[in-house]
Amino acid sequence: MQHRELGNSGVEVSEVGFGAWVVGTDWWGDRDEDDQREMVEHAVEQGITYFDTGDVYGHGQSEEYLGDFLAPYRDEVTLATKIGYDFYNNPQAGHGELPKEMDADYLREAIEKSLDRLGVERVEYLQLHNPNVSEMTPDVLEVLDEVREEGLTDAIGIALGPSIGWLAEGDFGIENEFDGVQYVGNLLEQDVHQHFVDTVRETGSDTSLIARVPHSSGILNEQVTPDTELADDDHRGFRPDEWYETGWEKVEALRFLEREGERTLGQASIQWLLSFDEVASVTPTFRSKKDITEWAAAPDTPALSDEEQERVADLYTSNFGVDRFDGMEAADFRTSVGGDDLRDAGLLAD
Repeated sequence: MQHRELGNSGVEVSEVGFGAWVVGTDWWGDRDEDDQREMVEHAVEQGITYFDTGDVYGHGQSEEYLGDFLAPYRDEVTLATKIGYDFYNNPQAGHGELPKEMDADYLREAIEKSLDRLGVERVEYLQLHNPNVSEMTPDVLEVLDEVREEGLTDAIGIALGPSIGWLAEGDFGIENEFDGVQYVGNLLEQDVHQHFVDTVRETGSDTSLIARVPHSSGILNEQVTPDTELADDDHRGFRPDEWYETGWEKVEALRFLEREGERTLGQASIQWLLSFDEVASVTPTFRSKKDITEWAAAPDTPALSDEEQERVADLYTSNFGVDRFDGMEAADFRTSVGGDDLRDAGLLAD
């Protein structure tokens, strides 16, 4: 496992990270505490050192579990968490988004509570969770600077979502040289990824990118196939049926990335993201120890050749040869600035 620096913070993250949204929640399958512990410990054994959670996951339980599971490895790992949702005063309603709270005083209290749950004095990487541009006020930025100066964190970033998009927020983070910007990006959903790569290059920013959902909700690793029936509580159920149907056709066009005995399509999906120097880490959604073993080994598989990269680019430009609607409306791209960011990036018609 190789490591990359997060911005110019001095914080190193493994090229494949562990998204702990599967720990302390049941959105990606119900596991008991022992199963979750085994997954985290197995990830460490496979060389993963970057673990990313959030205070809202399981209403604090993910942080509690992760802090407990990683306590024996504390000096070996990089811990990241997110703050910004007020789950203290609002019950979770299914997969619905909770009210956000980006008040400076609230954020100060939230980071201290996160540290308590994690059982640590500092977290290496602290992120605002799905902030709007308007919420990243001078007071909020001042709090982030203060907690870093006080040694409560070493690096500052933002995690974007839950819908794909939020270009204005990512651009804000890059232009203001946050250490990291986390977003959804993969072979089938390249627009946001490429936009942020371009923004980093154009601005000369030191901001690192962290890509999540590299397997496009289970299509690129073939955990979701035409025979799969997603449970009502499966987080991936928000995708329209047409999106999966066209996605399976696109996967067939990407079969050339597989190399028998050397590289699976799931590994190639991670390698493609890591081929961009701007990307510091990729955080798949691990559902089993088998997933961890396969995807943690992705950086050690053959890198994509220039010819493969060009073929991927050509396929994306032609929509992989699929000539029908995938069910994703323009409104599915989240925007907090009236769509101006999406229009400027060519993702939304005037």
